[in-house]
Amino acid sequence: MSPERRIAIVPAYNEEGNIGRVVGELLAFDPTIDVVVVSDGSVDRTAAHAEAAGARVLRLPYNLGIGGAVQTGFRYAWEEGYDLAVRCDGDGQHVPAELPKVIAPVASGEADIAVGSRFVGGEGYRSSASRRVGIRLLATVVSAIARQRVTDTTSGFQALNRLALELFAADYPHDYPEVEGMVMTIKHRLRLVEVPVQMREREHGRSSITALRSVYYMAKVLTALFVGLFRRDVIPLGKA
Repeated sequence: MSPERRIAIVPAYNEEGNIGRVVGELLAFDPTIDVVVVSDGSVDRTAAHAEAAGARVLRLPYNLGIGGAVQTGFRYAWEEGYDLAVRCDGDGQHVPAELPKVIAPVASGEADIAVGSRFVGGEGYRSSASRRVGIRLLATVVSAIARQRVTDTTSGFQALNRLALELFAADYPHDYPEVEGMVMTIKHRLRLVEVPVQMREREHGRSSITALRSVYYMAKVLTALFVGLFRRDVIPLGKA
C-alpha cells in the first residue's frame, strides 16, 4: 500500500505580510506535507512570498472570492490524488500546531470532515463580540437544519478525506461558503465533527468583513439556508 498523501490548502488574497509564516509553520508541523497556496488574484507579493517559503502556488488571474479559491484547492487535491487535505487560511489566524486535533478524527476514520471550533472548549482569539453573536445565531440555525449540534459555522480550519474532497471539488458555495458547506456535508450524509482549537488574531493586513458586511453576510446566508430548505434531498455520494 502506498503511503498516505497529505496536502495543506491555503487560500490567500493580498496576504504578503502573513503568508510566509503560515507556510513555514505548516512545514514545521509536517515537513512531508505538500503546501499549496491559492493566490486569489492577489496584487501584492503573496505568491512570491509563498514560493520563497516553500509552497506551490496556484495563481488565479482575478479575485474569485474565498469560495472559488478554496474550491480551486479542493479540486487540485482531488485531481492529484491526495488522501487527506487540511485547509488553513492565509491570514495567520489558524495555528498549524493545532492540526493534530483536527486531523485525528479523519485519519482514524471517525469522520469525513473535521472542523476546528473556537467554541468547543477552545481558548484564545474569538473575534469581536458582535461577530460572535452572529456566529452563534448561524450555529443555532444550522444545528436545527442539520439536526446535529455545531458551534463554529464560519471556521475554515478543516481536515477532509477523499470522499469530502470529491463532494467539494464538484460543488462548493462561493460567496460565504463555510456555513452552507456544513449543511451540504450533512445533507450528503458525510460525517462531520468539531474539535476544540485555539485561534489567534491576524498580525498584518485587515479582514474584508466589516461591520456593514457582517450584516450583509448574515442576511445573505440566512436567506440561502432558507431557500435550501425547499430543495430536494441530495443523493449520498457513491449511492447514485
